[in-house]
Amino acid sequence: MTNSPITSGALAKEIQAAIHGDTEVQVTDVTHDSRQAGRGSLFVAITGTTVDGHRFVPDVMRRGAAGVISEQDPPGEFEGVWLKVPDARVALASASAAVHGDPSTEIDLIGITGTNGKTTTTFLVLALLEASGRKAAMLTTVEYRIGSESVPAVRTTPEASDTQRFLRRAIDEGCVAAVMEASSQAIDLHRCDGLRFRSAVFTNLTRDHLDYHHTMESYFEAKKKLFDGSLGSPPSASVIYIDDEWGLKLARSLRENGQKVITFSQTVDADIVAENIEVSLMDGTSFDLRTSTETTKIRSPLVGKPHVYNMLAASAIAMELGISTETIAKGLAGCIGAPGRFERVPYEGEFAVIVDYAHTDDALLNTLRTAKELAKGRIITVMGCGGDRDRSKRAPMGRAAGLNSDLVIITSDNPRTEDPVKIIREIEEGVVETECPYMISSDRREAIHLAVSKAKPEDVVIIAGKGHETYQIIGSDKFHFDDRQIAAEALEALED
Repeated sequence: MTNSPITSGALAKEIQAAIHGDTEVQVTDVTHDSRQAGRGSLFVAITGTTVDGHRFVPDVMRRGAAGVISEQDPPGEFEGVWLKVPDARVALASASAAVHGDPSTEIDLIGITGTNGKTTTTFLVLALLEASGRKAAMLTTVEYRIGSESVPAVRTTPEASDTQRFLRRAIDEGCVAAVMEASSQAIDLHRCDGLRFRSAVFTNLTRDHLDYHHTMESYFEAKKKLFDGSLGSPPSASVIYIDDEWGLKLARSLRENGQKVITFSQTVDADIVAENIEVSLMDGTSFDLRTSTETTKIRSPLVGKPHVYNMLAASAIAMELGISTETIAKGLAGCIGAPGRFERVPYEGEFAVIVDYAHTDDALLNTLRTAKELAKGRIITVMGCGGDRDRSKRAPMGRAAGLNSDLVIITSDNPRTEDPVKIIREIEEGVVETECPYMISSDRREAIHLAVSKAKPEDVVIIAGKGHETYQIIGSDKFHFDDRQIAAEALEALED
């Protein structure tokens, strides 16, 4: 890597830490993960909700780490550098930025936040950057990518140290831009602190993560930090969805603060608008992208009006970066989007099977509305809800499924440590309200096979909730499970 080491004393000044030990130790890395600790690294001991990082201090020192960053005083027998800070998570972000030479100041970094559409919009922005001839990097729920090299994602938004290290490596490998998802929890946990965003996108805000944020206002305030300068400095431009109250509120607030705002919409006048939208299950989506100066015909293999919002957001970012509308049209035409986002399972038969990541009531509603626009027959929906997560969305998701389906099959998602039957009963309350016919199968494989067996010509089967995921979490165990594979297996069984 091209960043130069920094001394422990200089780093202590940079992050305003009280230092115990040698001030001339060379620091080359910062990590929260004891397994990554090694010679020249500082380990940040974070007291989490389930694990206290301080228990790993002896282990990281045996591995040769230079020392520790902590909110606590060093133990009496400790030998090494110890930096005491008021907030370990804040220090993790600021220290890793300093050690890696503030890489986000050397690259066009785009941050994308919102309840729905983050991952697809991130893939689309990457496609447009590459269509313009720019080498770029990407951090998403699905994968972390630098140029053509990709690894599966560990979490939607990595810890600050991982992001800073990733960005430095992206720059070293010739990337001039990077695009990343910024989840509300990651923002709240300071994982995005110290990042300088060239542009940021707000895709929308609907009910999700209320087990963490408790209220929609708190959820909104967490996402707002990406735009208002709370993370260090505001982005040069903010691209805002204004087809709901939260987007309008955010756009108004940022403009009152003198910041540059680019709005996008399908329903009202905005800086970038989609008109004459046409959607086909076989041919994808087309629409006219209108700005104040020109109108461009967009054709995309992505299916559905929700994806039109994603394309508008990505196009706004591209225009802000000086990419022509001709290149935008070409890039969108060639991008198939993110895995597991309204992804059709290959099948030559007379009905369609779609796998989608929708795991909130609003996302499920959008997915089913898209399916209803396309289906000549019935909508059969397979859905569940994750355990140990926001319970408030379970009945609303059941209601959304019942109101927009002809048959609902309630099943398990990732039940984790909760009783799957209990989760299903909470979903069932919402379905019952709609009087839609429904069935229950707590075994997700059986539920998918059941849905496929019930399908008739011109029906659309929607398998919602897990999308690109290739696992199922039951208890504390993680098993291989891919909705797309199981659906293909069920379709093949029809021909036997």
